[in-house]
Amino acid sequence: MPLYVISGGPGAGKTTLLGALRAAGFAGADEVSRQLIQEQVALGSGRVPWLDLAGFAELAMARMVADHAAASRRGGVTFFDRGLPDVVAYLEVAGLLVPAACYAAVAAHPYQPVVFLAPPWADIYVNDAERWQTFAEATVLHGALRRTYQRLGFAVLELPKTTVAARVAFVRAAAGL
Repeated sequence: MPLYVISGGPGAGKTTLLGALRAAGFAGADEVSRQLIQEQVALGSGRVPWLDLAGFAELAMARMVADHAAASRRGGVTFFDRGLPDVVAYLEVAGLLVPAACYAAVAAHPYQPVVFLAPPWADIYVNDAERWQTFAEATVLHGALRRTYQRLGFAVLELPKTTVAARVAFVRAAAGL
């Protein structure tokens, strides 16, 4: 059951790549943060990243653990739009303490040792209701994600800034699919 992470700062093409991988026949797990932001805003909750990042991170971790468990039960290859280590990086960038439970969740829910990292790409970056960060902030997050994944023992492969089809080919070749 190979579980792969596609990570990177906001607006770098992760979701588009995941959609193309799904179209190629692979399972995919959508970005939890985007789903949670929509749900929390609809509820009128303050547990959104720009008001309560620690509370939001707790919700995200729980949802990501559930997605990981579902993919593990299903078997086969699954690509995740972000992985549990992303939560660690986001908390660190905000200067918040990373709870031991976050590291425990990362250790208990492994992914393949190679992570695909989408670099900041100004030509495709857009803001929307769930993506409030500036491009500069997205660039800072990219660096933090790289350092976090590397510190946690992952090999980071940066995705090329190219067409979606070429990115799919890159991922498939690197993963041996």
